[in-house]
Amino acid sequence: MSAPGARIAAGSAAFRRINRAMAFGGFSTFALLYCVQPLMPLLGRDFGLSPAQSSLVLSVATATLALALLGSSNVAERFGRKKVMVGSMLSGAVLTLCCAFASDYIHLVALRACMGLMLGGLPAVAMAYLGDEIEPTSLGLSMGMYISGSAFGGMTGRVLSAFISDFASWRIALGVLGAAGLYAAWEFSRSLPASRHGATLPARGPGFLAGVRIHLRDPGLPWLFALSFLLMGAFITLYNYIGYRLLGAPFNLRPSAVGLLSLLYLLGIVSSMWAGKLADRLGRRNVLWLMMGLMITGLLITLADSLVAIVLGVGLATFGFFASHSVASSWVGRRARAPQALASGIYLFFYYLGSSVVGWSGGYVYEHWGWTGVVTLLAGLLGVGLGIALHLRRLAPLPVNY
Repeated sequence: MSAPGARIAAGSAAFRRINRAMAFGGFSTFALLYCVQPLMPLLGRDFGLSPAQSSLVLSVATATLALALLGSSNVAERFGRKKVMVGSMLSGAVLTLCCAFASDYIHLVALRACMGLMLGGLPAVAMAYLGDEIEPTSLGLSMGMYISGSAFGGMTGRVLSAFISDFASWRIALGVLGAAGLYAAWEFSRSLPASRHGATLPARGPGFLAGVRIHLRDPGLPWLFALSFLLMGAFITLYNYIGYRLLGAPFNLRPSAVGLLSLLYLLGIVSSMWAGKLADRLGRRNVLWLMMGLMITGLLITLADSLVAIVLGVGLATFGFFASHSVASSWVGRRARAPQALASGIYLFFYYLGSSVVGWSGGYVYEHWGWTGVVTLLAGLLGVGLGIALHLRRLAPLPVNY
């Protein structure tokens, strides 16, 4: 049993409870947020939308979530992290249920915007919770478990919505996902121990702007923030528009078949935990750039006209993305000083901002230059990200007892 005030190490009962809760938290956030991704072509058909217009149902939710992350981290520091995370999951599930009854596309987009705003109460707070509660040598594994839950949620949400919408309707698909979100919130609430570190923000603690300045003065954090924008922007754009390519000639796949592509998220579950443990052993600076190289390689393979090659390329890119995100996000948790939740919020602000900006812009690129244009755009962004990862190899490490 851990001593009072001690951080939690791998192998303890508290460590298992936290990982169980965070797996449900990551599952719910990503399932509810991204379940609409395979529905974009169907929404475009039903409402007469272009690919870029259809992508708003996802991009607007990630944009409002990005904005909410900054404020939610400060609210959680003052009123309790667990309460904010549970409330976020419950409200996100209820709003997803409401989306099933949207009367038109504008109504649907508005509900998705509200849902993104409410879901912002979990991701940054979860990262800060892990950074404060888990001892440093176990943090990579624990962050990897959380991201694995996110990967499983993203996969399940996409696959379920694709299959249900193919054989029933997109409204029923959203209703099923909303009900699953309610169950995940219940499991999260009963599993997660109350925070023992950083549960509330002292009155003399730094304010929002002062906290932002603290984190931006760090020699490593601003680079990690920029990297999160590039990583997520490229990854979500890949999955946004690969479906359009596979639904059209020469592949002409059914929506349910395209939805099966999300099973590749299983690779993300494996890679996030594997990369987290590898980073704990070899150092984040020595792992991050290699994982980004894998992501770029997979993206380029998708240029082939072979369905097998496309699947292999998307799988390799998925493996590289989740591994890179696991390493980068745990690095933020390791380097951040008080207020730690704000550092996680800034990282995820840029993470979801990348999803919105690049994901939406990719629609216009696809309309005018097709899949080759999308790959060119994303390869350029990830090339910049690889340069950042190589730059971070020269970053001076923090003291061992930090």
